[in-house]
Amino acid sequence: MSQEYAVQEAKGDAVCFVPGSPLFSVLMEPASFCYPRLTFLRSPYGQFGASAGSSQDLAPWPQRLVPQRWSRPVDESPPAAMSRNGYFFEESGYLKCDTDDVKEEGAGEELFDGVNSTIVSGDSIRFFVNVNLEGPPSATAESEGAGCVLLHTSRKYLKLKNFEEEVRAQRDLDGFLARASIILDETATSLDDVLREMLKHFAEDPENMEPSCNFEKIMNTLFTDSGTPREGNVHLLSDTIQGVTATVTGVQYQQSWLCIICTIKSLQRRHVCISRLERPQNWGENSCEVRFVILVLAPPKMKSTKTATEVGRTFATMFSDITFRQKLLETKTEEEFKEALVHQRHLLTVANQRPSGMKDGHKSQGNKPLKLHDFLNIGKGISDDIARRFPVYALDFTDGIIGNNKAIGKYITTMIFLYFACLLPSIAFGSLNDENTRGAIDVRKTIFGQCIGGLLYALFSGQPLVVLLTTAPLALYINVIRGICDDYHLDFSAFYAWIGLWNSFFLVIYSLFNFSLLMKLFKRSTEEIIALFISITFVLDAIKGIVKVFKKYYYHGHTGGVKSRADAIPGLGINTTFLMNSSVSENQTCTHDGHYGRETAVLSLMLMLGTLWLGHTLYQFKKSPYLHARVREILSDCALPISVLTFSVVGSYIFKEIEMSKFNYNASDSLFVLAPVQSLSIGSVMSAMGLGFLLSMLFFIEQNIVASLTNAPENRLVKGTAYHWDLLLVALINTGLSVFGLPWIHAAFPHSPMHVRALAYVEERVESGHIYETIVSVKETRLTSLMANFLVGLSLLLLPFPLQWIPKPVLFGLFLYIALTSIDGNQLFERVALLLKEQTAYPPTHYIRRVPQRKIHYFTGLQVLQLLILCGFGMSPLPYMKMIFPLIMIGMIPIRYNLLPRIIEAKYLDAMDAEY
Repeated sequence: MSQEYAVQEAKGDAVCFVPGSPLFSVLMEPASFCYPRLTFLRSPYGQFGASAGSSQDLAPWPQRLVPQRWSRPVDESPPAAMSRNGYFFEESGYLKCDTDDVKEEGAGEELFDGVNSTIVSGDSIRFFVNVNLEGPPSATAESEGAGCVLLHTSRKYLKLKNFEEEVRAQRDLDGFLARASIILDETATSLDDVLREMLKHFAEDPENMEPSCNFEKIMNTLFTDSGTPREGNVHLLSDTIQGVTATVTGVQYQQSWLCIICTIKSLQRRHVCISRLERPQNWGENSCEVRFVILVLAPPKMKSTKTATEVGRTFATMFSDITFRQKLLETKTEEEFKEALVHQRHLLTVANQRPSGMKDGHKSQGNKPLKLHDFLNIGKGISDDIARRFPVYALDFTDGIIGNNKAIGKYITTMIFLYFACLLPSIAFGSLNDENTRGAIDVRKTIFGQCIGGLLYALFSGQPLVVLLTTAPLALYINVIRGICDDYHLDFSAFYAWIGLWNSFFLVIYSLFNFSLLMKLFKRSTEEIIALFISITFVLDAIKGIVKVFKKYYYHGHTGGVKSRADAIPGLGINTTFLMNSSVSENQTCTHDGHYGRETAVLSLMLMLGTLWLGHTLYQFKKSPYLHARVREILSDCALPISVLTFSVVGSYIFKEIEMSKFNYNASDSLFVLAPVQSLSIGSVMSAMGLGFLLSMLFFIEQNIVASLTNAPENRLVKGTAYHWDLLLVALINTGLSVFGLPWIHAAFPHSPMHVRALAYVEERVESGHIYETIVSVKETRLTSLMANFLVGLSLLLLPFPLQWIPKPVLFGLFLYIALTSIDGNQLFERVALLLKEQTAYPPTHYIRRVPQRKIHYFTGLQVLQLLILCGFGMSPLPYMKMIFPLIMIGMIPIRYNLLPRIIEAKYLDAMDAEY
């Protein structure tokens, strides 16, 4: 085993070299960066470096060579013992290489363009890559790079798998134990031979047979030179997982185990093989003492939690424990090996419970169980909110305006977006209220109430990013109140005012007694049910509106739809008159039933869908590669106003000869008319109290849930919350609105989260092939809301012209746009979509990793059932059922805490309710 090799001395320094592989290494002192010119000799695997200027033939190579520092004469060789394939040296000391006085003794070429110098431990290992150039050493300079290849190296960190939370960790090991492929005391010394033995073990095992699989091709795929000629290529493993530890001097690798992963198209299922080597093997840098090899093979189309990388992460997590590896070395049989694996899984599961508990313990400080004392401490929540927000009040006006991180452009685009997002729903719901109340609450009053309430909230609120609006549920309430007044012959203005006053009274009580603490009982899943319910109401409002248009113009049309249109466009001359007459005669020819005005219905549908299409296309335009990034961002932020203005011009100017449905406008005498609250009897006032209580439930839930969604952790807001103070402020604002007969307002979804999104800086990240967006920071300011609501007030000057140019179908398209953008990021909607996807398309979200797939679908089905019940009450044709649907929202709390844990384990429910 010990044969002598001549190593030429260069001032007492030596260079060691290893044959048998395209890779060899040079070990030296950390301060040395110079290497001698090396000539190459032919070996069974290609050319390998000898000493500087040396050209003698090499004797047969030993089994293993461990380089050491020595000070012997040059005719003595270092102790020799190395693995047969000998990719790298195993370092146990330093060898110094100094070439200052080394003379070239031949025409040998310098075959290396650069040095891959990577510090992997305190012992500074550096290595060369031999590119195996064909031809004699005296080749011309033109052929120097003939065999050069490029090697792309990619490194990324993988988190240790959490055996307590990630369900696949347990199942990966169970699957391996069911078809265990274990090789004990493998005698092969080269990596290639070890892998061939593992693949052979697969082929001979009847439980792991793959009839259509060529294991020789798999062997080639494991290395970087797959599918290319051997000559001129680097023979390295393509994809591995290894344990590392950060140190002061670099990264320390765990060198006793190696996890090799590979994706093979011809495989039918996943395979894992573990081989324990008889002796430690030196397979190169970072793999100097390998005793365990884990080989993971998997087909390409797998669920994101079942890929080769994920399976490899499971076993790599287990082997990262040195105590566990020592136990495996002591096992004698496969059964003992399996028992050690099971025991390690148990230890990892128990160990992971402790940090999880610590993490939850931190969270529980904010979510500790509620006690009666928390509600009897009157005004504490309000005072805490003011103390939290008042120190940063001035920053709400200066952030983004003064200082380095200016965001004036983002403020302008957000202000424009918010202006249209507030104005257009005010017109839509004002028009609806005008129809329901027969002019008592019209568009003008709705816009004015929005302006006053929005300005007050923007100035004095604790969370100015929340947007106040009159909403669809409030329009339903107003419609029900009008019906009650008609049935019992009550004065609408007085009854409306008393209900609003009682509502404000209860909201003040809620804020003083810290009732917003109850919102801790609303889990994420409950909030998303309510959020999706609101989105559905927007869709239904749009559908109802367009159905009404079709009933009026398509099925029960009249000739008024095509009346004297030449008069409507007097400057177009005789050609237009001819076209109009042709259109009328053609319509009369084709429709003998008198169904005229169908073009109005069709155009209305086109305007609605066009507004939705253009708005959503521009909203997603920031993800496209076109134009400059800043231009894409501006177009995305202004998607709503651009789409509304575009199709308003299309409907009111380009097709102005077609009669379109527009909102009513009645110029009222005054906006400040006090309601005659003294005109109602005591009985009517007390009945108003009951309706006011139900309304306060709606306000309480909507205000707090929207504020919670706005302050969600993923939005990364830093200035704090103010639930109690904001609820009190909403109560005071609606007191004034009620007295003057203006429509009520509260926090609006999805406008508030969209406001946050418009002010956010967003990055796209990729995880397991899935692209997702994450918010980096948000500009928390009051200026956008202030300016938007001020512009809403100025819009009163635009009534009736040009605001009446906005056709109703465009407003319906606005509702659809709001609904579509609001479901972006809604976990309930994403899980419903999973039912229509194949498993390979599942995103690697936290609940996919932590919850079994069947449990996910059970939970989704139960949420959909709750959503249907909520829709049944909230959209019922019976007026009084609409009044009690806030109680249905509150009823979801005991369902979540008492009923669902009996169907699905609590740990899975908590995982799906978690933010990450």
